[in-house]
Amino acid sequence: MERVVDPLGLVAKGSVWYLVGDVDGERRTYRASRIREAEVLQQPVRRPDGFDLATYWAGSRAEFEARLPRFDATLLLTPDALARLRGGWWRYARLVEEAPPDADGRVRCVVRGDTLEVVRDLVLGLGPDVEVVEPAELHAAVVATLRASLANLRRIRRSRRSPAGSAR
Repeated sequence: MERVVDPLGLVAKGSVWYLVGDVDGERRTYRASRIREAEVLQQPVRRPDGFDLATYWAGSRAEFEARLPRFDATLLLTPDALARLRGGWWRYARLVEEAPPDADGRVRCVVRGDTLEVVRDLVLGLGPDVEVVEPAELHAAVVATLRASLANLRRIRRSRRSPAGSAR
């Protein structure tokens, strides 16, 4: 799609660059790697008075992050599990709150992922080093996945014990 953009600046988020500009009086942000072709026009750029790129970018980023889907869960983690999460072991969810360790050294934490499934997979990956405190739907999803896995392992085990084609 072709657009005439009044460019206001380039911004980097990590290693990704974005073009901020106005299109038909509306402020827009474009990922630079998605721009297929650009042509410099003879008409002058209309830069708004008082526009501050850093202020705009901070607000735009906060607004974008607020619109992202999210699923929060409260977990009880062992020190090993907490260290794994702090070390970036699971890139699809992050710690958002931590309480001081309890008498057993476990830490009550809030983790945030995009969906229940993302947080469920995090819990399953931590195995016995995590306990789901809330929400109940996460606990139910973890239990259902574990039951399905166990049933599958039992099925595989039975099929390996009985010779192929034999009657039972």
